[in-house]
Amino acid sequence: MLDYAFMQRAFWAGALIGSIAPVIGVFLMLRRQALMADTLSHVSLAGVALGAVLGWNPALAGFVAAILGGLLIEQLRRSYRAYSEMPVAIVMTSGLALAVVLMSLRSNLSQSFSAYLFGSIVAVSDTQLVLMAGVALLGAMYFIVLRRPLYSLTFDEETARISGIPVTWLSFSFAVFTGMAVAAAIPIVGVLLVSSLIVLPASLALRLARGFAAAIMIAVASGLTGIFSGLTASYYLDMPPGGTIALILLLFLLAGISGQKVRGWMARKNGRRATRPERDNGEFISMPAKDGESLSLE
Repeated sequence: MLDYAFMQRAFWAGALIGSIAPVIGVFLMLRRQALMADTLSHVSLAGVALGAVLGWNPALAGFVAAILGGLLIEQLRRSYRAYSEMPVAIVMTSGLALAVVLMSLRSNLSQSFSAYLFGSIVAVSDTQLVLMAGVALLGAMYFIVLRRPLYSLTFDEETARISGIPVTWLSFSFAVFTGMAVAAAIPIVGVLLVSSLIVLPASLALRLARGFAAAIMIAVASGLTGIFSGLTASYYLDMPPGGTIALILLLFLLAGISGQKVRGWMARKNGRRATRPERDNGEFISMPAKDGESLSLE
């Protein structure tokens, strides 16, 4: 399998995006912005359509559109503080509507958009690979340097502001980087499934982890494993890579949830207290249960 250059590029692309997308997912999940990845992918699609209509580089236009979409969501979020889901809905519907209108301007445009809609990781070019490497490197530096401020911002924005953290700048920079990561991930699974790389590994991590650092490690490990397993399965079983990766990540999540339920049931059956607090139905608490409670940074 790895004798082919396109599969080598596919695995490199998966490794680069799989190392950064789940980290963003953990922050988005804890900030109650799980749909932001889906929203920015639709905005990126509108940018791709605009680039194709105007004769620009479609991939670059989609990349810029995703960044601008992230900034717009953050700006609207400050206007609708009591309705955190409203900016996401506004930008998502606007981006999708714009993409549909732009695609209708050229009769042959819709047919060429299948790679953007469903992904084509085996067709990743050297230019796209360099772009992904740049995003991954920038993301690693961003999260390492700003790890503690981002942690404080994620759980309590007001406390972070009182502590002297530049909340506005940090929020906008996170929105910009999220847009970059979403645009870079689209060649792997496409617009329709891009959120699977971001949300599913983070969802599993937040169910299993006891602390914030553990959640990050579990998310990245599950994301990389899902991507590599999906690529291998799609090669040998002749299945679409994007859909295969998303289904494997979903199976990981379902297995994690089932394992927790079995663990809680066995703990109750044996008359022992579980090692972590339980809800009434036996599910373990892996996210903040009440206002003011949060995962440990370590």
